[in-house]
Amino acid sequence: MLDLARELVKERRSDALEYIYGNVPDTLSQLIRTAFTADGGKIIVADFSAIEARVIAWLAGERWRQEAFRDGKDIYCASASQMFGVPVEKHGVNGELRQKGKVAELALGYQGWTGAMIRMGAIENGLKEEELPGIVLAWREASPNIVGMWSEFNTAALYAVRTGMEKLTHWCTFRLETDPLFGRQFLTVQLPSGRKLFYPEPKLKPNDRNEEAVHYMSLENHQWVERSLYGGLITENITQAIARDCLQEAIDRIRKLDVKIVAHVHDEVICEYHGDDPDQMYETMVSEMSCPIDWAPGLILNADGFTADYYKKD
Repeated sequence: MLDLARELVKERRSDALEYIYGNVPDTLSQLIRTAFTADGGKIIVADFSAIEARVIAWLAGERWRQEAFRDGKDIYCASASQMFGVPVEKHGVNGELRQKGKVAELALGYQGWTGAMIRMGAIENGLKEEELPGIVLAWREASPNIVGMWSEFNTAALYAVRTGMEKLTHWCTFRLETDPLFGRQFLTVQLPSGRKLFYPEPKLKPNDRNEEAVHYMSLENHQWVERSLYGGLITENITQAIARDCLQEAIDRIRKLDVKIVAHVHDEVICEYHGDDPDQMYETMVSEMSCPIDWAPGLILNADGFTADYYKKD
């Protein structure tokens, strides 16, 4: 259907677009990606599969999750099965529970509560608001290592700011560091790759729950505002930063292949290829992205994607 829509746009057939697709502006917005072509070659896209879920499972040492990824299982089914204690198969036995597992996986890894599930589309996906607290509790009970990691990251941040001493936990090192040029203090988190996260001007004060917390300055809408750190936010920052470092590793490997990297978006690498066998090159790219990473022993990666005449959403 994309091919037809593109041809109609090229011919300026707005009447046909409206007749076939209904909403012309919406159709045009979906075609923006397809404006990127390979100038006679092929577009090859390879992206990580469930990269944040894989990273957080590795960081926390949540074994059943790592085993699910190792065995190629559907993580939403595996999560629902762990949460409700029954087998769950997509389009199979207890398949109706998969949606609960999916929304929980997408919403709850960073200490979210029912509001996070609602923002992730729980109600639109057929879940009832009154059942959401039970789903949150079931997810947390099924993922005790992740829940524990929230607390351990928060404790490490508090310790570093309070004592000025470093704290290593879950492959990450927390430190209180001072910029030697301007004398500005930062809470830093050194990631497994060696790269650091920086939280400017950290200090300890009560949060809105009257609990001691690290507060730091965050640049938002061109203004510095004070924000409060908590375990889930630290986990989110670290997980997404490690996912970014995994992508950089993939980019470094793909650069050595006979393709031209033209862009990367979130967890995917977009390449232009003018060789004879795009399908083989796609398989090679996926293989490179799925290889182990030296600084993340035990992290199980996988990738997927497509080849096409133009860029599109998979």
